[in-house]
Amino acid sequence: MPGHDKRTKDRRIQKTDALLRGALGALIHEKPYEDIVVKEVLNRANVGRSTFYAHFGGKDELLLSCIHDLLRSAQQGDIVWFSLPIFEHIESHRRAGQATMGPRTHPAEHEHLQRAITELIEEEVRTALRRSGSTAPRASPKLLVRWIAATFVLVLNWWVESDSPLPAREADGLFRALIEPSLAELLR
Repeated sequence: MPGHDKRTKDRRIQKTDALLRGALGALIHEKPYEDIVVKEVLNRANVGRSTFYAHFGGKDELLLSCIHDLLRSAQQGDIVWFSLPIFEHIESHRRAGQATMGPRTHPAEHEHLQRAITELIEEEVRTALRRSGSTAPRASPKLLVRWIAATFVLVLNWWVESDSPLPAREADGLFRALIEPSLAELLR
């Protein structure tokens, strides 16, 4: 049955991807990202090196895939839909005693998060600008997308590194208070 083989292969690919993402996620909770090597991910996931490289180009690509999955699973519709799910995800790890970002985190994680957010909201920003009829040069889609993503990472870093962190909803409210007035101005 040819269709059966394809479905099985698809399930195997999905299972391998999930094992690799889970292994990287667990390792990130144990030590800084820059200290993790691919071999540790392979051992944790019980996956071979050639299989890993058939799925991902390297550790950074795997991290980006993890971020994309988290963001895709939370998509809600407005331009900054991603913020609360990420704050809540990190808060849940904090409650479990696992830090996922902070002063010891490698800047690559922040860059990947910012890039993933940029990629995921780019079309939504373009659509919102088209709908608003905004043609002003100050409303450059690329600049707006980069500004939203950079502001989010800035607030997230501040929130994670603070001694007395706000609840996730309040941190999200702070991010939105910084972003939404400018968005409203640009999209009117």
